[in-house]
Amino acid sequence: MAAKQTMQLSMSIQSRRFKLNQGQVLIPALFGLVIALLIMLIRPDLFPALAMIQPQRPAMQAAVPQPVYQPVTSYAQAVDKAAPSVVNIFTKRIVRQKIHPLFNDPLFRRFFNDGQNRNDQRINSSLGSGVIMDSRGYILTNHHVISGADEIVVALQDGREAPAMLVGSDPEIDLAVLKVGLPNLPVIAISQQQKLNIGDVVLAIGNPFGVGQTVTMGIISATGRNELGLNTYENYIQTDAAINPGNSGGALVNAYGELVGINAAIYSKSGGSEGIGFAIPAAISAQVLVDIAEHGQTIRGWMGIEVQEATPALLLQLSLPQALSGLIVTGIAPHGPAELAGLQVGDIITGLNGNTRLSARAAMNQIAALRPGDGIDIKYIRDGETKMAIAVAGQRAQPKL
Repeated sequence: MAAKQTMQLSMSIQSRRFKLNQGQVLIPALFGLVIALLIMLIRPDLFPALAMIQPQRPAMQAAVPQPVYQPVTSYAQAVDKAAPSVVNIFTKRIVRQKIHPLFNDPLFRRFFNDGQNRNDQRINSSLGSGVIMDSRGYILTNHHVISGADEIVVALQDGREAPAMLVGSDPEIDLAVLKVGLPNLPVIAISQQQKLNIGDVVLAIGNPFGVGQTVTMGIISATGRNELGLNTYENYIQTDAAINPGNSGGALVNAYGELVGINAAIYSKSGGSEGIGFAIPAAISAQVLVDIAEHGQTIRGWMGIEVQEATPALLLQLSLPQALSGLIVTGIAPHGPAELAGLQVGDIITGLNGNTRLSARAAMNQIAALRPGDGIDIKYIRDGETKMAIAVAGQRAQPKL
């Protein structure tokens, strides 16, 4: 009996000690929990995981720092990169003067010239610019710069001069390819930018008025300019960089000194620069260079059709519905790609390779850009019914100079 009471007393004491120990542990834990809750309420940013599941309180919009634009104060690096590749071109052309047939009589010439031969020749000189495109000596310039020249001399920025051989010329786009036999030629870098943006800074480098190499600056004012009446194929970059006589054939480069175009023409009433200049895109120029260097002529696609835009007056004349739009086929070359594809005079072309915004000039450029053997999808209307055809482009004959 006494042993049993002693055991119960011992168990009661241990139970009280356990409860006391629990109290000693729980009180600090509760106190710590309260502290943690207070910290979370005051500084929720210290608990990122919790912040992710808590609803965000509306906060005032923080001020967004404005980007800091560093002003461009010099294009010297671009010029240093491109200028050595731009050359001056000097041409001479011997012009035979028209004289009276009597001057061909030796007795008559002796009587009037005291035995001296009459000089019936004179030399015309002209100036232009060009761009070194290849280390083998190929230079691009304008056709009109070297047209009819009997002698062509190229002068480099480093002082070297050399006679140039005319490899080939393309008057329909106003480009010509020359070749010089000089070593260590500085070749220009061609821009790889797929699309030029209106507003991009450009530099025109050339030899205006024969004063020496000159750089002018402007922006790209427009792209794809055509229907100017300058050449058969027109797809010009327009710029307000000053392009003057002598700049023709020079380089139009971007702010990194990379070629974007070959300067070709200006629009001017005074003969000087009025802020409207035109350049042939570099990609087109480079393809012309490759074609002339490899084949002696520019390779262009051909469909063998003549078209006119479907104006209301022409539709009325042909007794066609006024609602139609596109290009009316007015002529077809026998056995040409268009005839072989089934097109007929009177068909109205409404799409070429998916392009439905057609004009006669744009369609001609699009077809010319094809290589012989390329297919072209033609969408057209005949007797009010929409039809499809596939033509295989031929090669356009080179016009005689």
